Amino acid sequence: MPAIRRPVNRALTLFTRFGFAARGLLYLMIATLVIRSGRAENPSGALGYLADGGATMLVLAMAVGFLAYGSWRMGDALFNIERHPASAKGMRQRLAASGSGIVHLVLAWRAFVLAMGGRSHSTDSAEQGAAVAMTLPGGPTALLGAAAVLAGVGAWQLWKAATKRYMRHLEPHLADRQWVCWTGRIGYAARGLILLIVSYFMVLAGLDEQAGKAGDMKQALRWLDNPWDIVVAVGLGGFGLFSLIESRFRVLNEEPVEGLAK
Repeated sequence: MPAIRRPVNRALTLFTRFGFAARGLLYLMIATLVIRSGRAENPSGALGYLADGGATMLVLAMAVGFLAYGSWRMGDALFNIERHPASAKGMRQRLAASGSGIVHLVLAWRAFVLAMGGRSHSTDSAEQGAAVAMTLPGGPTALLGAAAVLAGVGAWQLWKAATKRYMRHLEPHLADRQWVCWTGRIGYAARGLILLIVSYFMVLAGLDEQAGKAGDMKQALRWLDNPWDIVVAVGLGGFGLFSLIESRFRVLNEEPVEGLAK
């Protein structure tokens, strides 16, 4: 007899899918700003742009979505929802999930503050983080280590784009849809390139011991000359669209969800 899914599982599944949709909308917004007006923004800045434009309900809805996605990623790190192998590779995947979860939980808080009327100016979080690191013993070395980790994540994103491993998470009937495949491919390639550029900024900051040389997605997009900024923005838009596809067609393993619910 097949196992009966409890209502909480269905609720958590819908909650998680809403998180993928929020991530997709954010990347589409970042891409649109670059393509239409040449305005480069990081995720926090894009949320601020929406809040300044009066779309506070949308920002609030996205805050809920980021909370959902971040919680799912943290659940994966704690309860192995995605069923990673019991090996060093699986541990790295779960650590990556925890990092992504923390980032999106912070975004959720930022979006909530903006929706409640908080300050919407875009801050250079990378420069601020580098400045804090410089005040600690071995700060420049720590920055170089962080840059190496970030470069590894960027290379991993490019590897996913080349091997199409992202497709294995989708429902089987989408496996032969070339437009879906290429949406994900250009999306992961663009994310990988951005992360490599950000890691390069971090290397410069660590070697020169100047926090002002650090940068995030906003600085990376500005650093690219025309038309490469548009090309990468199209890729980020592709990632946003692929996230929307995932929100409907990603296979979500539910076996360990009961532990997360408890």
